[in-house]
Amino acid sequence: MDLEQRRVWNENHKNLTEIILNPNEHVRAIELFLNHHALLYSSKMSNDRINTLEDFVLESLEESALRKYPVNAPDTKNSIVWHLWHIARVEDMTMNILVADSQQVLHSDNWLQKMNIRFPHSGNSMSDDDIAELSSLINIESLLEYRIAVGKQTRQIISSLQPGEFRDKVQDCRIKKLFDENAILQEASGIAEYWSKKTIAGLVLMPATRHNFLHLNKCARIKDKLQKEMKKSNRQAQQTGIR
Repeated sequence: MDLEQRRVWNENHKNLTEIILNPNEHVRAIELFLNHHALLYSSKMSNDRINTLEDFVLESLEESALRKYPVNAPDTKNSIVWHLWHIARVEDMTMNILVADSQQVLHSDNWLQKMNIRFPHSGNSMSDDDIAELSSLINIESLLEYRIAVGKQTRQIISSLQPGEFRDKVQDCRIKKLFDENAILQEASGIAEYWSKKTIAGLVLMPATRHNFLHLNKCARIKDKLQKEMKKSNRQAQQTGIR
């Protein structure tokens, strides 16, 4: 996904925001969401040949770059794998608990064990030591598979909504379920309070779409910075060798 495609994505997000609460535009909103959402995941999820934002982030990126923590970036110090895990977790819990009142994908197929991590929460208010642990230990192949599983489940949930349901408010009992399942750290209770004030449409417009877009853009900036640093280091090494 190049800069022009990202501009179009932002424009389509505005379009989705304008129509999502209108029951008469329900079918169009679902279609726009599905196209919109697919661009935030690996093209493997939808078997589409379009180069997605996740494809762009992962292309030509070595494992050491994916795991590097902390990173020297203006808006984050967290690793790329942390960002990919975080957005998957947030989408998993908001779509499956808050929207569908169903089981999280995380608990459906031993994903914690597969990813080789011990953190069932969202990553909000996570300690530096835990971020470092996750960044170094997470099984990247399983993480990417988990993301696809989350994305597919989200698409099923949103596609099954009926006209008018985008207006429904998040139920308090489902917010409580977030804490019952340790999906949110007590230190991060503010995020649960934020979600509690949302409609289903609000969750679709942020955790399921915009939130992914923002973090993937952070990943793209981290990638660009790391690659520039690597090129600079290689040039310096070559110059040293010549001398």
